[in-house]
Amino acid sequence: MAPPEGCPEPAETTPNAAPGADVAGRQARPMFPLGSPLLPGAVLPLHIFEPRYRALARRCTDNDEPFGVVMIERGSEVGGGDVRSDMGCLATISQHQELPDGRWVMLATGGQRIRILEWLPDDPYPQALTVGWPDEAAEIGEPERRALVARLRRLRALASEIGALGVTAAESAAIDDRLAQLAEDDADPTAWSFRLAALVPAGPFDRHAMLCAPDPAGRIEVMTGVLDGVEELLGGR
Repeated sequence: MAPPEGCPEPAETTPNAAPGADVAGRQARPMFPLGSPLLPGAVLPLHIFEPRYRALARRCTDNDEPFGVVMIERGSEVGGGDVRSDMGCLATISQHQELPDGRWVMLATGGQRIRILEWLPDDPYPQALTVGWPDEAAEIGEPERRALVARLRRLRALASEIGALGVTAAESAAIDDRLAQLAEDDADPTAWSFRLAALVPAGPFDRHAMLCAPDPAGRIEVMTGVLDGVEELLGGR
């Protein structure tokens, strides 16, 4: 999928708000731009070696503070000069270790979606003024949930038959278990749609479109388009 033209404006913020605008719930946060977006509920492993992000890790672990993750739309994760998305996700650190040479390894989990109101100076790491961005209300019925899970399972089985699954046997079994649970899961639509999105084979821009969907129904529409592309690809092999 081509890079998105832009995400829809969150309903609870002022469209085109000027930097520093008085938006309820805004907060300055440390930010970690990456080559792929983080979805709510997804696990993010990190190996941190740049000095500026070591400082971010120190701040967040010392203060039990989350950091924001946004996708780099153009440029590189290393060295700066990147073009960053203005939509992202908070990440809460669940495990961390500082190594003797100053590097960090950590696991973080995606939480609340956020929108960037203003990028602040990188001092020393990226920072931004953000506001929370909850989903709009939308329902996903049980038949639709079951149909989506069944379709993904069929496509995974087809990919396995032609050797195009792209994961180890253990990883595949874990995904199958999670899909079986999702088929019976009656979690709220937002949580359910993000759990399924994490299992859909998609590139970073497609995942970013899932993150930016205004509601669960929009997210399912993006996932359906991704699965259409996967089905077309597998059918032609």
